[in-house]
Amino acid sequence: MILCSIASGSSGNCIFAGTGHTSLLIDVGISGKRVGQGLKDIGRAPEEVDGILVTHEHSDHISGLGVISRKYGLPIYATRGTLEAIASCRALGKIPSGLFHEITPEQGFRIGDLDISPIPISHDAAQPTAYLLRSGGKSMAVITDLGTYGSGLVERLQGLDVLFLEANHDIHMLQAGRYPYYLKQRILGDRGHLSNEASGRLLSRLLHDNFKTVMLGHLSKENNYDKLAYETVRLEIDMADTPYHASDFPIYVAKRDTVSHRIEF
Repeated sequence: MILCSIASGSSGNCIFAGTGHTSLLIDVGISGKRVGQGLKDIGRAPEEVDGILVTHEHSDHISGLGVISRKYGLPIYATRGTLEAIASCRALGKIPSGLFHEITPEQGFRIGDLDISPIPISHDAAQPTAYLLRSGGKSMAVITDLGTYGSGLVERLQGLDVLFLEANHDIHMLQAGRYPYYLKQRILGDRGHLSNEASGRLLSRLLHDNFKTVMLGHLSKENNYDKLAYETVRLEIDMADTPYHASDFPIYVAKRDTVSHRIEF
């Protein structure tokens, strides 16, 4: 299995997930040109993409969706609420209805040799989901844009090999920053985004002996930076009441504007 971030951050998100036989994009919140270059950098091409999984309809996740889906005829998979929101977004242009494929949270489906499970999450969008992908006894998940999590999500994510996890903001930077009060409250709320600390605490509950690696993503440009997210998550792991330490496995941070480390397992 392969996981690679083409772009990740509050200004645009696009993740490649696949195998040697199947190529998927999770969200297209960047230009088609950047998607094409990112795929080229990892030895793939837009024509090879088997589908686009959309987490939700916010612009940093779908701004390039119309262009690339029309140009290459790429099928789009999303929940009913998300598809309806996409269809009503004029900025995307007209997307042929035949490219839309409705999925149901908690109901798995298959694309190529990947089994995909959409997981409902808490975020201020129409019907947002995260994605868990399995193939050949291996598994990975892409979990971003959630304001909070409960035992149900933790249980669903047990036994993962690889995780792409949101570490959106540093709480103190956000509180002291220039964002208006209502936006700060939205980000900090239960339908907002995970802080670095919350990200580390969630990750600590998912560690096991065979866990391979995590990539932190969706960092805020205004309220976070790579080293801070990295060190805060490491600290949360080391302080957690588990037998694991941050030094037990590699931790990567996804880049905002360039292709990040390619994880292959």
